[in-house]
Amino acid sequence: MEYVIGLDLGTSSIKGILTDRQGTIAAEESESYPIYHEQDGHSEQDPEDWVRQTKSVLKKLIQNNNLDGGDIKGISFSGQMHGLVLLDGDHNPLRRAILWNDTRTSREVKEIEEAVGQEKLWEITKNSPLEGFTLPKILWVKKHEPDVFARAEMFLLPKDYVRYRLTGQAGMDLSDAAGTLLMDLNTNEWSTAVLEAFDLPSSLCPPLFPATEHCGGMLEEAAQETGCSSSVMIFAGGADNACGAVGAGILEKGKTMCSIGTSGVLLSYAGGEKTHFNGKLHFFNHAPADTYYAMGVTLAAGYSLQWFKENFLKDDDFSEMVQKTESVPAGARGLLFTPYITGERTPHNDALARGSFIGMDSSHTKNEFVKAIMEGITFSLKESLNLIEQNGMGVDTIVSIGGGAKSKAWLQMQADIFGKEVVSLRNEQGPAMGAAIIAAAGCGWFESLQEAAVVFVQNDVSVMPDPEKTKRYEQIFALYQQVYTQTKDITKQLAAFR
Repeated sequence: MEYVIGLDLGTSSIKGILTDRQGTIAAEESESYPIYHEQDGHSEQDPEDWVRQTKSVLKKLIQNNNLDGGDIKGISFSGQMHGLVLLDGDHNPLRRAILWNDTRTSREVKEIEEAVGQEKLWEITKNSPLEGFTLPKILWVKKHEPDVFARAEMFLLPKDYVRYRLTGQAGMDLSDAAGTLLMDLNTNEWSTAVLEAFDLPSSLCPPLFPATEHCGGMLEEAAQETGCSSSVMIFAGGADNACGAVGAGILEKGKTMCSIGTSGVLLSYAGGEKTHFNGKLHFFNHAPADTYYAMGVTLAAGYSLQWFKENFLKDDDFSEMVQKTESVPAGARGLLFTPYITGERTPHNDALARGSFIGMDSSHTKNEFVKAIMEGITFSLKESLNLIEQNGMGVDTIVSIGGGAKSKAWLQMQADIFGKEVVSLRNEQGPAMGAAIIAAAGCGWFESLQEAAVVFVQNDVSVMPDPEKTKRYEQIFALYQQVYTQTKDITKQLAAFR
């Protein structure tokens, strides 16, 4: 039997899934690696850890399933976005990779805004500069580690470095390049204007190619270590959010993905239309050629619920805790929560924003607090949905993945708050499934990613909004939207007393 492998290089681990031509998952494996937080705000990883553990996952998928290397026809990648891997002239890493969640670059972000200007950045890159993006990291190394930067010949993003180590071909796919703040999304080429603004050589930037680009076979040494055939076809892959969208079937207009994990993502297919949202939403290249997606982020989505449970409901079963909210009326009996406990991204982009419980009284129970938190998370994601629709992108179906899809109660809440049909997936594998779909299409098993997704992605539960609850939630959502503007000055002043 023939298989493809989808690899998802995450922040804490590398996950690999083995799928056949019908999209059936035959096996999955994962390996973890450490994150280094040696200074406040710093978050780094050793690229060699990624390579070693990726090879281990490939080896396990083959050996544990009694496969021959030739059974694996294609491999592709999903990867954590934005991370900086600086390489010397021999393509060896010059330092640890600086990750997407590293926050040391606030000054560099301001320098980018001043040197290029917000409106010009929106015109070129379609995004506002954030600490997480790659360009601020490059500028930080240039300023603080000039000896390292002087030796830098090229930069890659995490999954691209792993792919280079397997194939010997360096490059970057468009969906990941869009998150560097160095690519011109109008031309899908590296931006001369942005590079020149910071005296960066164009040679620092790798070749660009689409997600399904065939990047060659596997180097003989890597093939021997993993058990793969050196002739296996290896494809470029994509950024984790792009691959997550592929794995959820977000490949046509009207389709939107709601992902509730530690953070929350509301991602909508934009087709070939290029736009920007004045920095309030991200706008990146999608995995299918010449297509794009818009995306909003809630920084503390599932984390808000996890934080509450760990601090106040340690002995409660998580699934029962969520299920009991079904008996609580919409609006949690007048209790409102804003999930800004680690700041907020969309639509406020305010690292100093802080969460609030509004309307508490002595009659509220723990079930109502949990309900209010779930509603607050979903309200935050609705703000992204509203921005998408206000900019002319129609949304008819929302595919829910992650923690928000594991409970019928939360699925129904999403449908009621969004006012849309919400569906879950039968076999949710996230970005790893998207990478497998890219490999399947790249191998020629299907004519397109869309055709592959029809086979690989199957819906499970479908829920429709309750009109009465949707009407009630619209009224409560209007109150929710007032909380940030009414409390932001107070929370900033309170920061002095921490």
